[in-house]
Amino acid sequence: MKKTVLAAVAALVTLVPAAAYAIDVSETMDSALSAAAVWTKVGDFCGIAKWHPAVKNCTLSQKDGATFRLLDLGDKASVLEKLVSRDEAKRSYTYMIVEGVLPVQNYTSTISIAEAGAGSKLTWVGKFDAKGAPDADAAKVISGVYKAGLAPLAAK
Repeated sequence: MKKTVLAAVAALVTLVPAAAYAIDVSETMDSALSAAAVWTKVGDFCGIAKWHPAVKNCTLSQKDGATFRLLDLGDKASVLEKLVSRDEAKRSYTYMIVEGVLPVQNYTSTISIAEAGAGSKLTWVGKFDAKGAPDADAAKVISGVYKAGLAPLAAK
């Protein structure tokens, strides 16, 4: 009986689609700098305050074996993010927003740097649900965050 119930549950789980995020945002820019040079800036999880114009300060912390960064955006606004995974070989990391002022929830994002000829390709993608704002407005905010962050990296 137990095996039959477990088999039925397993079958149902495979039929039910996974929860989908409402919004996907992706921004890509090219840089004349090598991927290794850009990764030295981006790869430092709390180094974001050095290259993203919206981040005034970043404070790194550890809790229960996880790495967090608290981004100070000025005017008492902040975002707490948790590092989910990191791949040095692929020059990428994934993080999630735990709490903050952005109009999103269930937010997960990956930033990656790839070789592109003599330069590099910078890609920042996110998946999330809007919170307290229409989907289009939330997508516009996140797209703006990505573009503002990538532009200084691409310009150098």
